[in-house]
Amino acid sequence: MTQFWSRIVVGAALLPIVLYLVWLGDWWLFGLALVAGIVALHELYAMARGLRPLVLAGYAGLVFALLGAELGGVRWLVAGIVGTFLFAFVVFGVSDARPSFTAAMATTILGVVWVAGGLALLVTLRDIPDHGRLAVFTVLLAVWADDTAAFFVGRLIGRHRMAPTISPGKTWEGFVAGAIAAVAVCFFALYKQHFLSNGAAVALGATVAFSATLGDLFESAVKRDLGTKDSGRVLGGHGGVLDRIDAQLFAVPAAYVIVLAFGFS
Repeated sequence: MTQFWSRIVVGAALLPIVLYLVWLGDWWLFGLALVAGIVALHELYAMARGLRPLVLAGYAGLVFALLGAELGGVRWLVAGIVGTFLFAFVVFGVSDARPSFTAAMATTILGVVWVAGGLALLVTLRDIPDHGRLAVFTVLLAVWADDTAAFFVGRLIGRHRMAPTISPGKTWEGFVAGAIAAVAVCFFALYKQHFLSNGAAVALGATVAFSATLGDLFESAVKRDLGTKDSGRVLGGHGGVLDRIDAQLFAVPAAYVIVLAFGFS
């Protein structure tokens, strides 16, 4: 099976499962976020093994952040991430290995803030009263539409590279197509839902498109710096779990900010 068809098959198989667990919410979504987070952190720390990340502290930080988000919202989410600093320092102090302190701490905290923080805000967004399910569905579908439109348009007519040093395959033509798709999804999904105004829905779509692209480029920059093409092979043509959720890890926090900024109409 070619990489193209592998991407299609894996995406078609995973999307209904993810949406169903989002529909259920609560501890079902927590479990999904926990499993995805553990695998994504494992992939990141494996790529960065030369920097000697404090893996135990990273996994603990993931659990702290997700539990904080599920049980207490954003304030306890932040407390979980901050607690990772202290736990990582303790782990470094009792470890027999003596890697570079700065590199080990920075890599560990990067994983927790990036992966755990993004997934924990997904849980927090789902817990918004009355509209959490709609909000998460809209954001995830907008990211999927953005990625799909950008992929196909970029392959067909993409000529102008967006970030040739970081990700040569991304084009401005694909970005514009993806942004249009994301805005359309957000507008029609939220139209007359008494959640966000039409203008706020358009702003949400634009923000999702921009932040999802940044998330993809951010992971590409990390992989390029660490000399890796894919974070893993667990998802076939999609690469690893981190490759699959990199856009969401930026798009969900940005969407949460937009929801806070515009409130409910």
